[in-house]
Amino acid sequence: MPKKAIGSGGGAPYSPAIQAGNLVFVSGQVGSDPVTRQLPPDVESQTRVCLERIKTVLGQAGTTMENVVRTNVYLANIADFQKMNGVYRTFFTGVLPARTTVQAALSAPEYLVEIDAVALAE
Repeated sequence: MPKKAIGSGGGAPYSPAIQAGNLVFVSGQVGSDPVTRQLPPDVESQTRVCLERIKTVLGQAGTTMENVVRTNVYLANIADFQKMNGVYRTFFTGVLPARTTVQAALSAPEYLVEIDAVALAE
């Protein structure tokens, strides 16, 4: 089965997403604005940016958030779960994706959340 890169890692050694067959695998997205690199100070805003970034990558792959079947959420502080969850819920309707949420050491101390996703291709 051939795989297809979606987007560019901008010189970094990864693809924002890979399509393999009817699945799109979106790399972990953090809460910094992809254009300005600004990082909001709170987990709610960072969660919103993460999910908007996933939505954008999925759009580049020709699919939507409605087709997400699985997410992994990594929180710097698991005590932020309810705050993250409140924003997360606004991005999904109907059948919700399967999800795992864990506390994790993220790639920079200012990152409060990182989210990856798997979606069905359209």
